[in-house]
Amino acid sequence: MYADIPFWLSLVLMLGGLAVLAWSSDVFVDGSAAVARALGISPFIIGMVIIGFGTSAPELCVSTMSGFSGHANLSLGNAYGSNIFNIAMILGIAVLIFPLVVRPSVSFVAGPGLAGISLFSLWLLRDGVCSRVEACLLLGAFAVLLPLYCWYDQKTKGGDEVKVVGAIERSEIAEGLREWRRVFFPLLKVVVGLGLLIGSSHLLVWGAVDFAKFMRVSDLVIGLTIVAAGTSLPELASAVSSARRGEHEFVLGNIIGSNLFNTLAVVGVATCISPLVPGEGGEPAFSPYILSRDIPLMTALSLSIMFFGVNWKHPKWPGAIRRREAWMWIVAFVAYTLLMFWQETHPIG
Repeated sequence: MYADIPFWLSLVLMLGGLAVLAWSSDVFVDGSAAVARALGISPFIIGMVIIGFGTSAPELCVSTMSGFSGHANLSLGNAYGSNIFNIAMILGIAVLIFPLVVRPSVSFVAGPGLAGISLFSLWLLRDGVCSRVEACLLLGAFAVLLPLYCWYDQKTKGGDEVKVVGAIERSEIAEGLREWRRVFFPLLKVVVGLGLLIGSSHLLVWGAVDFAKFMRVSDLVIGLTIVAAGTSLPELASAVSSARRGEHEFVLGNIIGSNLFNTLAVVGVATCISPLVPGEGGEPAFSPYILSRDIPLMTALSLSIMFFGVNWKHPKWPGAIRRREAWMWIVAFVAYTLLMFWQETHPIG
């Protein structure tokens, strides 16, 4: 548990934690991508796995710290809230900047796949408990689905061009690895970035918990709003930058990779460290709204990637997500936020 602190200090910790999170995430992702290139990893893996998962490092750190401190609602709210924010707001803003072209493999596999993972999480949490065994099931699903989807995407996209580019990159890297500084400084950025991520997430959780007490709202609301949006800043910056350059697959790959990581790895690691069980006085391990409101919306938003991205006249051709769909996402997020605060201020019973 965190010690009580003055209100002004909780604001300083929250704002300062968010700022350092955003900066250190950028350092961590840049270093990870540089190391990946030095080791000859393909551009697709860098885009979806290294960048997508790297930008979810704040969620992992914050949820883990929340689990350690006994704030399960903040932990789950951060992970699931980030997923909702990633699709409804980040993809929405990116599409407003530049409509996104969506390949059939993304529409028919990635969207429904994320929805299926959400339903799997709903099934595991249905009894109000998440044991270490169930947490390991989440981590096991992550270990299986990640390489499977990468293999499928590479296969459907066509691997000849990737193989040529990869061979060129490996040839260049083989020469570059002879210079130790080519790897040392990226590794140093990874270590420094990760250290700052852990430290800033600790301060952010401390400030968020105290802020929630002062505002007389639950940890879940703070986790689903301020913390979730704050830890999604790296995804937002990456998506906006990519959308302005017309890099459609990078935008979608970043969000898909982040949501996959949040749902399975972030929640899995956090609950493996600190299982979700009812309190000694019978208090629920987490808010029932997670099951009745948050995960269902996360599932619906994941499916919307398919419905919005499919070319219904020619399903085998690429489709496009346009600005009208972006506005639907943004309006849905605003309505969800209003519903959340209404339910918080009008509790049942």
